[in-house]
Amino acid sequence: INSEKATYYPKFFKAFEGGYGEGDKFIGVTVPNQRKVAKNFYKEISLKEIEYLLKDEIHEYRQTSLFMLTYKYEDSKKIENKKKIVDFYLKNTKYINNWDLVDSTAYKILGDFLLSRDKDILHELSKSSNLWEQRISIISTLAFIKAGDYKETIKISERLLNHNHDLIHKAVGWMLREVGKKNYDTEYNFLKKQYKKMPRTMLRYSIEKFDEKVRQDFLKGRI
Repeated sequence: INSEKATYYPKFFKAFEGGYGEGDKFIGVTVPNQRKVAKNFYKEISLKEIEYLLKDEIHEYRQTSLFMLTYKYEDSKKIENKKKIVDFYLKNTKYINNWDLVDSTAYKILGDFLLSRDKDILHELSKSSNLWEQRISIISTLAFIKAGDYKETIKISERLLNHNHDLIHKAVGWMLREVGKKNYDTEYNFLKKQYKKMPRTMLRYSIEKFDEKVRQDFLKGRI
């Protein structure tokens, strides 16, 4: 436990009244130390025990449990075991309730599992009234982007284009930027069609890696 981090984290993760992480509790354990604990215990811990930790009000307990779940998934050789972990993940999205919890797990578990499977669940999540499930839907597509498949990212980005929350603007912009790093034309053509409708934050995240002239053309509406 780091007392300075315990003071800093609630501000950083907007755990104050009215913030997106309202009510979240922090004790001040850094991510590298959480990962050390997770690596030491993930092989022997059961899903029931992971669920117990995941339902705790302490943020670091939930994140460490999700690190263990991710390591279990990555270690699993049998599809039925991976599916059990994916089902567990989807059943407990209520507790995957901050951006760091989503971003460190969604594409590694759900995205990876859906690489060669039906992806309807992601589109269902993108229509959810739950902010974190919507973020899970777009961040999960990072697994597809890494594999050279951009279709779902583009479809879900289009659906979330007019979302009212900054955390979705950032997530969509980030995923579009990742698409552009792999296939510039796919991102550019999507942005050319949609950028005037996009929230400014989403656009800025999307074009971060473009040449300065192209960036300015988008920002000033000259495309």
